[in-house]
Amino acid sequence: MRRRTTGALIALITGAALCVPGVASAATFNVKDYGAKGDGKAVDSTAIDKAIAAASAANGGTVEIPAGNYLSRSIHLKSNVTINIQEGARIIASGSGIDAPESNSNSKYQDFGHSHFRNALLWGENVENINFTGKGVIDGANKLETGENIPAGKGDKMLSLKFCKNVNISDVTFREAGHFAIIVNGCDGMKLNRIKVDSPDDRDGINFINSSNIELADSTIIASDDAVAFKSDYATGKTFLSQNNVVRDSTIQSTENNAIQFGSETCGSFKNIKFLNLNVTGASKAGLGIVSMDGAIIEDITYENIKLTKTASPIFLHIGDRGRCPGSPKAGKIRNVSYKNITGTNLTAPRDIPGDPEYATTINGHNNSDIENITFDNVKLTVPGGHKESDASKSPPEVTKEYPPRIFAVRPAFGFWLRHAANIKFLNSEIQYDKADGRPAFVTDDVQGVTLDGVKVERSTGANDVLWRKSSGQQITNSSSTTGQALRVKAS
Repeated sequence: MRRRTTGALIALITGAALCVPGVASAATFNVKDYGAKGDGKAVDSTAIDKAIAAASAANGGTVEIPAGNYLSRSIHLKSNVTINIQEGARIIASGSGIDAPESNSNSKYQDFGHSHFRNALLWGENVENINFTGKGVIDGANKLETGENIPAGKGDKMLSLKFCKNVNISDVTFREAGHFAIIVNGCDGMKLNRIKVDSPDDRDGINFINSSNIELADSTIIASDDAVAFKSDYATGKTFLSQNNVVRDSTIQSTENNAIQFGSETCGSFKNIKFLNLNVTGASKAGLGIVSMDGAIIEDITYENIKLTKTASPIFLHIGDRGRCPGSPKAGKIRNVSYKNITGTNLTAPRDIPGDPEYATTINGHNNSDIENITFDNVKLTVPGGHKESDASKSPPEVTKEYPPRIFAVRPAFGFWLRHAANIKFLNSEIQYDKADGRPAFVTDDVQGVTLDGVKVERSTGANDVLWRKSSGQQITNSSSTTGQALRVKAS
């Protein structure tokens, strides 16, 4: 009697689970049963939409997209649906018939691409429990736009999600993605595993905007513009604290911009975000970039076990006061950032872009807001070098409305240049160059509290290895040139 009761109870629980949104359902909905051809000629988005609607109406299910080429206009996502893009299947942008961008009264606070969500190949708003699986491809086929003036019927993004919850994407490839391969705004709970973004000549890879509890893992992201970016704009008429996000065990490359970036859109704040076990294989601007341009507080950020190659500026932190948000906020904060086990070699831009091909690591705060509490532990960089001693006298301009690394031109240091900062620590770290350099390894300007402990630097061909300008509270212990000579230190 007990066994029968237990079995009945298990059956009852199992049956109930199938009716709960977000719990996997056995129901499948093959797009070919809804009229999809998959021949690369017929437009199949209507059939795909029907399958998605049926799965959602059934309290959840899996939409199967078998091998084939599915020419598509905008596809409309709904809650409680898994879309399985099977190996050999491609969803291909048709080049016309993409949904029009919705109106947005807040569009003055960010560019066109960030302001609109519906002019996408796939989009969803206020959706939850969405899964993308399979080893198929979502292909822009060079039909998605990258600029600001988008013709009617054209789209500029591949996957767009606004106010989403519990989204999982695994094994899918995004190719030739337009302005964005993936853009999410106001989302909570998202896992991306083993995905590939292959968009080296388009624009952004993935933008996580106003979003929390994100994990990107075991993936390869290659983009022309920012490859992986965390932002906070005002496109939805509100901002959220972006927190508890992780990017790990992945390869990331930007052919013309930043590989991993905070900003430039920074209306809301960011906290507790980690970057772990990464291979950054290119960035024509910053490899690891943080900019607070619109009042954001960016804090408790961890970078650990990261290899940098072909990056113009390996590490770049900057506070500006652009104030492109309601109320024109003043300068924000960058604080409590840790860099541990970071290596950098071949540190020049992978492509020719405006400006120089390489810049020293930069920590540039604002004259009203220091960058605070930054730690470099076991950071080993081999920089290009090759500058003359007279470059050590350069004083980069105070630029607060712009943010690319090139705005400061040649830095006075070959390793680290610091300005408007406090409590900066360098521990067990090493800086070398490929070509002899006449600049110091370290130059500070208006910095309070710098610690060098266990630091080795290649000896400058100029007069100084360390130059403190208008700075105080410096400590140097257990540090020397790479050949064991005492560091030549000057304060002015």
